[in-house]
Amino acid sequence: MSSTIAVIGCGTMGEALVQGLLREGIVPPEKIIAANPRLERGQELAERYGIRTTTENSAAVEEAQMIFLSIKPQVMPQVLAELRGHIQPSAFVFSIAAGVTIATIQQGLGIKAVVRAMPNTPAQIGEGITVWTATEEVTAAQREEALVILQAVGEEIYVKEENYLNMATAISGTGPAYVFLFMESLIDAGVHLGFSRRVAEKLVNQLVIGSALYAKQAGAHKAALRNQVTSPGGTTAEALYQLEKGGFRTVLSRAIWAAYSRTAQLGKES
Repeated sequence: MSSTIAVIGCGTMGEALVQGLLREGIVPPEKIIAANPRLERGQELAERYGIRTTTENSAAVEEAQMIFLSIKPQVMPQVLAELRGHIQPSAFVFSIAAGVTIATIQQGLGIKAVVRAMPNTPAQIGEGITVWTATEEVTAAQREEALVILQAVGEEIYVKEENYLNMATAISGTGPAYVFLFMESLIDAGVHLGFSRRVAEKLVNQLVIGSALYAKQAGAHKAALRNQVTSPGGTTAEALYQLEKGGFRTVLSRAIWAAYSRTAQLGKES
């Protein structure tokens, strides 16, 4: 890829993008320019990856063919105002800000070619999942560039309708936090039983990795996989009974709906 890429916002996901681009050899370090308000953060990234950095958002985008917006939705209006008039007409914008609509970005920048995506934090190790969409003004070549970048940080799902992005935010975007809370709870339970924390963590880490890989490869319905482990009157059946009695499914469903509602609210606030 010959395009220069500007990364606006160098938090967890912004750095994950940089890592993926360099790990897969998609662009050389000098083709990436990252903007962050904290000078020391920029220096850290420059030393770690050899990329160019700046504290000025407008300076980062002036020569870029792709502008990656990895910022909090709350600061989107300010950033769009800073960037307006500095983006090349042939460039396209790639936003991962939760809840911020394509229309908001188009109006704020005066740019029609916009990709909106929702990745997740496992992208840092190339194991993320991203749901994305693009406007009609994004060319076939630009879509291909977006696809290459997303595949560098994991798997991707393209959707035609933008409303799926808010849904994805509540499921896969914030989903790692649900998984980590579940893992943390299992580890604490293991310690309560008498395992050392080190052993409990090893057990739970491999439990989740192995179960996820098995489910992916088996391709069976999750209920069928669960039934494989559940003997009548056994320990698993008793544990599952207590989870159901405690409203496990309902609590999780309510949490995801709350995340979805909050995503929509963030979009309105931006």
